[in-house]
Amino acid sequence: MTFVFDPFADGFGDDPYPHYAKLREIAPAYHHPLGFWLLSRFDDVVRLQRASHSVDERDLTHVPLWKRDTGVPPSENRPMRGLSMLDQNPPNHTRLRRLVSQAFTRRAVDALEPRIGELVDEALDRMAAKGEVDVVAELAFPLPFTVISEMLGTPAVAHDRLRELTGTLVRALEPMPSPSLHAEIRAANKELTEIIRELIDGKRTRPGDELITGLLAARHESDALTGDELVAQVMFLYIAGHETTVNLLANGILALARDPGQARRLREDPKLAANAVEELSRYDSSVHLMRRITREPLSVQGVEIPAGSYVIACIAAANRDPGFWGQDADELRLDRSDAHRNVSFGAGAHHCLGAPLARLEARIAFSRFVRRFPEAVVERVRWNGRINVRGPAELTLAVR
Repeated sequence: MTFVFDPFADGFGDDPYPHYAKLREIAPAYHHPLGFWLLSRFDDVVRLQRASHSVDERDLTHVPLWKRDTGVPPSENRPMRGLSMLDQNPPNHTRLRRLVSQAFTRRAVDALEPRIGELVDEALDRMAAKGEVDVVAELAFPLPFTVISEMLGTPAVAHDRLRELTGTLVRALEPMPSPSLHAEIRAANKELTEIIRELIDGKRTRPGDELITGLLAARHESDALTGDELVAQVMFLYIAGHETTVNLLANGILALARDPGQARRLREDPKLAANAVEELSRYDSSVHLMRRITREPLSVQGVEIPAGSYVIACIAAANRDPGFWGQDADELRLDRSDAHRNVSFGAGAHHCLGAPLARLEARIAFSRFVRRFPEAVVERVRWNGRINVRGPAELTLAVR
C-alpha cells in the first residue's frame, strides 16, 4: 500500500510520535497528495530553518489543495494579515526584528525573573490547597498570559476576550484549516486588530514603561514602525508570548510527572534546570510544524522539491530523530549533553525572538514544581486537538 501521512488518523492527537517515526523512515522528503511537502529528519529540518527560503505565501507557485480557489487572498487568512515578522522575508523581516528587539531586550526579560517567581509560587500555593488540580488552568496558561499582558500593558478588563481571540488566531498555524475556521480567524483578527489599535493610540498620549511604549519609541536611524506594522508586531508578540509557552509548560510538567526518576534528578540537582528546559523542549515540542516556500529547487534525500513549493518542516519529528539523537531519542534525559541543539525555537533569521522569555518561565516553573510536588501523579490528560501548536487542554494531577 502507498504510504499516506495522515495527521487526522485515530490516535494521532494523543501520540503523534509513532506516526512521525514512520514518516522519517519511509518518506523523509514526503510529497503529500494534497500538494505540500514534509521534511522530518533532523539535518533536513535544520537546513531548511537556516536557509533563506520565503515565508510569504505570495511566492507559492505549487499551491496546496486547501489553499486553492478560496476566494480570499492568503494574507486575509493569516493573523495580522501577514504584516508581522512571522510572515515577512528579509530585508523587511530584518528591519522589523531590529526595531522590535530594541524594546524586547534580554535585559528587560531578565528583569522579569522575580515577578515570574512570584507568579509561579502563587500558582503552586493554589495547587497545593486543592490537592487535585488542572495544571493548565492554574499554572501553564496563567503564567505566560499574565507575564506578556503585563509586559505589553494590556488592561485587565479585556483579558478574557483577548484570551478567546488569541486562541482562535493561533489556529491559523494549523495545517489544512476548514473554510469555516478561516472565517473565524478573519473575524478574530479584525476584532483583535481594533482592540490593539485602540490600546496603542492610548499609549501615544499616556506613555508608560511597558513594551508598547518602547515599540512606539523604537528607531533605527530615520526608520520606525508604521501604524499597521506596530499593530501587527504587538499582536504577534501577544500571541507568541503565551500560546506556545502554555504548551511548553504543560508538556514539560506532564513529562516530569510521568517520569519520577527524571523529576528527582532535577530536584536533587538544581543546576540541571537550564538543560532540563532544552531537553523537555526537545522531548515534546510546543510547536510541531514550521512552513517555508522554496525560492529555488531544494534537494532532500535524493528528491528534488521544485521552487515555489509549500514545505513543512516537522520540528517534533526532527527532535526525536535517532539518526541525530541516538537510539534513546524517545527517552527523556534531562542531562542530555546536546539537548540545546533541539529545533523547537527555530534557527537562522526566524529564530524565536521570545525564546529567552519562554526559557526563563519554564526554568522557574519546572524547578519549583518538582521541589514543591515530589509525588505528583497524572490523573487525566485531554489534548487540545491541534496538530501544530499541540499540548494538553487539561492536565489534572494529584499533588501533595
